[in-house]
Amino acid sequence: MLNLPKKVTIIEVGPRDGLQNEKLFVPTVIKKQFISRLRNAGLQEMELTSFVSPKWVPQMSDAAEIVTDCLDADARNIVLAPNRRGVDRVYSTDCQAVAVFVGVSNSFNLKNINKTTKDSMTELVPIISELKEKNYFVRACISTAFYCPYEGKINESDTIKLCQEFVDAGVDELSVADTIGMAAPDECFALFSQLKSLFPHTLLTAHFHDTRKLALANIFASLQAGIDRFDTSAGGLGGCPFAPGASGNVATEDVVYMLERMGIDTGVDLNKLIDAIEVVRPHLSRQIESGYYRLHAQTV
Repeated sequence: MLNLPKKVTIIEVGPRDGLQNEKLFVPTVIKKQFISRLRNAGLQEMELTSFVSPKWVPQMSDAAEIVTDCLDADARNIVLAPNRRGVDRVYSTDCQAVAVFVGVSNSFNLKNINKTTKDSMTELVPIISELKEKNYFVRACISTAFYCPYEGKINESDTIKLCQEFVDAGVDELSVADTIGMAAPDECFALFSQLKSLFPHTLLTAHFHDTRKLALANIFASLQAGIDRFDTSAGGLGGCPFAPGASGNVATEDVVYMLERMGIDTGVDLNKLIDAIEVVRPHLSRQIESGYYRLHAQTV
């Protein structure tokens, strides 16, 4: 008998992770409309933007304005802040949820933020403690949890060790990512089963990229392991500038369709979700290729 939850929480990462790698700058007003319509579709947890250097990620140069205008008191508004400078910028806003990130792979971490994994954790642990003292929700994004574009297969024990360090530091959530979309369903089931057993009091979220079209299969395997939280991106937008070959995140609309067909409540209205994608689509440098979008969008 299948082990399926009655309800799944979708964390929409389109406005941040989805847009960060877009070649064309998406106008700030369009980003705001995109966020508003995603909320209207029922998505209550969302990565809005990131406080990173505009020099390295120009798409996020309007982060302060996005945060000022797009916070919703009834939703979890998450802002990525990778270091002390980013967290200090969060303190100047009313945002109460912060995401930090570290790669299990040293090579990926050095390419991404010019620090080893160990050095990143040395910097982040006191920051996380400070955030928790100030009653912030803290989400830890674990990159390259399965495979790395530079180092290949990641040892499961290394991923678990890093997750343990974050849990010991006091984070509320672990978002564990198949950054380059190489994980197979059996690997996902094995890792998430262990994490679920080891960290029963921490929110566990699975984050899949659909590079090899395995994301939906990996979500299904993760459901069997007891995971009921998934990062997804409307339109399948995304990709990482420091992970060569990585395609977009798994499409929110495809995930919602699959889950709802299995009788799992997501709280997301698919028609309104398509409306949200239509707002941003004309400003993208690539086509929307998700299966549900291609079949149901009014204009493709």
